Amino acid sequence: MDDITTDINHTGSENAATAAEALIATPPRAKRGFAVLSPEKKREIASMGGKAAHEHGRAHRFTSEEARAAGKKRHQLRVQAEQASRAS
Repeated sequence: MDDITTDINHTGSENAATAAEALIATPPRAKRGFAVLSPEKKREIASMGGKAAHEHGRAHRFTSEEARAAGKKRHQLRVQAEQASRAS
């Protein structure tokens, strides 16, 4: 370690910076997990997860009536909030 330190101290600042970068440089990271998979394979795995969630009752698909009711409720809440902010 002393040899490297003395080399850095006795060389120009440009060489010192290069030597320091060489000591600190990290190798490029390899892709892992889902990053390695093709888009088709990711889609296939996601599809299996969605099917499993529905089978176990942990997922819900809204009917058009439920979606309409939720949208209406959200709209009413926005109108109320807007009226309250105007009243203040």
